[in-house]
Amino acid sequence: MDLNKERFYRARILQRRELTGDLWSFRVERDPDFQFVAGQYATLGVLAPHKHIERPYSIVSSPYEPELEFFLELVPRGELTPALYRLKAGDEITIRKAAKGRFTFTPDGSAHQNHLLLCTVTGVAPFVSYIRTLTTESQQSKSSGVRRLFLLEGASRSSEFGYINELRRIASEAPWLKYVPTVSRPWEDPGWTEEVGRVDDVVRKYANVWGLTPENSTAYACGHPKMIENATGILARGGWQKESVKSEVYFVPKEHVAVTT
Repeated sequence: MDLNKERFYRARILQRRELTGDLWSFRVERDPDFQFVAGQYATLGVLAPHKHIERPYSIVSSPYEPELEFFLELVPRGELTPALYRLKAGDEITIRKAAKGRFTFTPDGSAHQNHLLLCTVTGVAPFVSYIRTLTTESQQSKSSGVRRLFLLEGASRSSEFGYINELRRIASEAPWLKYVPTVSRPWEDPGWTEEVGRVDDVVRKYANVWGLTPENSTAYACGHPKMIENATGILARGGWQKESVKSEVYFVPKEHVAVTT
């Protein structure tokens, strides 16, 4: 099957990292013409014998990186993730040349200094892109204004935190980042000694601990739809207005994984 070279490019997988039996990340080549903003997604694909299968995935990389990174979860009955899961370094995928999505981080256009980030498992991807971008900009003295990020990340078990070491390191070095991972099934994770509960169980607690209010904060939620529904409901009852809460839902119907923006 021939691809329209004006719309797609073939990207070679450069590196693959396994987390659990159904979670992995990989880095691929970035076309020089592929431009994006932190928080956007790329449309990845594989060429099957009679069709081109595509799905959107949030970009983990910052726009300053020369490669593209993605964090994926295997959906056994999905159409695309089983094919992606079988790929290894050196194999190729397709990528549409235009990044899309409005789940972007635009603190300079916000009246709020504080940004509350809520996510589950692979939903951390756009937030890692935000944080890597701000880290690079702060190192290059490109950032302006006072911006503080507060990331609350949930998973069933600690093995599902794909970027926990990187986020902990940045949080220990950057005064503008606070990071709390929380596990919802601690009985299956006996080595875990930190926060427990779902994100929506503890969001009110940490909003209070961090002094986040509707008057000084914008909220972003990404990941499982039930978490987003519950967490945004809690925020709404706490006084957050609709325009101060952004969300991106990752949902897993029987057939495939998709992202809505």
